[in-house]
Amino acid sequence: MGQNNAGGEVWLGFSAGDILNMKNEVRMAVEDELLVIGYGNPLRRDDGVGPRVAESIEELRLPGVRTLVCQQLSPEYADPIARARRVVFVDAAVDEVSGVKLRQLVPGETSQLMAHAADPRTMLALARDVFGHSPEAWWLTIPAMQLGFGTDFSTETEAGCQKAIAEINRLAAMFCKPAKQ
Repeated sequence: MGQNNAGGEVWLGFSAGDILNMKNEVRMAVEDELLVIGYGNPLRRDDGVGPRVAESIEELRLPGVRTLVCQQLSPEYADPIARARRVVFVDAAVDEVSGVKLRQLVPGETSQLMAHAADPRTMLALARDVFGHSPEAWWLTIPAMQLGFGTDFSTETEAGCQKAIAEINRLAAMFCKPAKQ
């Protein structure tokens, strides 16, 4: 459905039977080379590591990188996801204690949400199904040891936070070209 051209734009075509039975060509520009979405609850100790990583990346003002911070992934984020060439979802992992993991993602088979929040694969499917473009994507998870109330991180999660920031810096260096002066 979506198709990239040399100008970095994605063309969306809706056929008869699509949204409201309209027949349109919608031109959507890819706005971000790399979108970093940090999600989790910053008031539940290690669960707040996703937002902290995204905030730290925002402070670096890396060219071509945009960040979003949220408590959970929800449908309104499908639009900025569809406008990115690449996206990194950053989250705490309570079931993974062996270190920071970066896994490439593909969109889920369906964009149907079964709850108020979605997982990254569902968000990619939603971007694809609604906006016609699903970017290249990764899921960056950081071990979470303590989820009680508070804002400080466990030693393991603090170390993972720094590793995650370094990994996103590496991705930005690979994919985002500095602006010409």
